Amino acid sequence: MTNSANAIFGTAAGEPATPGSYGHAPSGFRLPAETRLAEVRLRVADLGRSIAYYETVLGLRLFTRGDRSATLGAHGDDRALLELNESRGARPVPKHGRTGLFHFAILLPDRPSLGRFVRHLGDIGAEAGAGDHLVSEALYLHDPDGLGIEVYADRPRDTWRRVDRELMMATDPVDFAGLIAAAGDTPWTGMPAGTVMGHVHLHVGSIEKAAAFFSEALGFDRMVWNYPGALFFGAGGYHHHLGTNIWAGANAEPMRADEAGLVEWTIELPDARDIDSAAASLIAGEFATAREGTDLITADPFGTAIRLRVSGK
Repeated sequence: MTNSANAIFGTAAGEPATPGSYGHAPSGFRLPAETRLAEVRLRVADLGRSIAYYETVLGLRLFTRGDRSATLGAHGDDRALLELNESRGARPVPKHGRTGLFHFAILLPDRPSLGRFVRHLGDIGAEAGAGDHLVSEALYLHDPDGLGIEVYADRPRDTWRRVDRELMMATDPVDFAGLIAAAGDTPWTGMPAGTVMGHVHLHVGSIEKAAAFFSEALGFDRMVWNYPGALFFGAGGYHHHLGTNIWAGANAEPMRADEAGLVEWTIELPDARDIDSAAASLIAGEFATAREGTDLITADPFGTAIRLRVSGK
């Protein structure tokens, strides 16, 4: 199967994706334009091994370390991107048959930063996949437990295109020569300030159930729906804060407690009223919620936990 732009959209060149010209909003509660993602919590088998990987290969900075947990983030920033939780002896991620994490995606601030990361991976001999998604350029890796990672940079929004109300995304070859040229002579010194958690991509058991939960209940817009076996959601016109796919198969089961995987991912909203509105929408859709202080905790229909909290906490 090819996921090139021509395969998905035919020969359509698309129209400019100006604000408000693309995406389908939910019928009720809609997440605000200021919606952002924060840290993801991961279960890993060996904390020291994972810390070494995320520092050496990804270039993250260790913030805190306890006996069984650690947090890491970008250099020059004080917001954690990852929380690692050790479950000694946890089994690696199965290659097939599980809902939950496909990958989490770390967004670099610009294309030169991605070029420097490409050069860094070459210098240390790390292997990575790659894809030009029209709205972004991305590299793909797996950590020692088999957890999927994307590192990417967005293209300027004024270059994004749409066909009717669908944003154009694809998986085309990456221009590595252009990325290396954009890097210039500046050396890679780790994930730079301005690096954030860009999106999360999940294996799900049903696209229809994913749409009902993530759009109609949680409030994301549907952004891309003709990508084979996948549905992408975003807020504020972003290409996607969340990807979902059914590539794990129709009989995929939730991650097990003795396996490495995604424990929880975090959505930040501007204020407490947005949290309350999201809670009311989820409850109206008959999805369970709980409170931890001012945070709202829920889980998607496939077993992955989600935390919603006020930005800046």
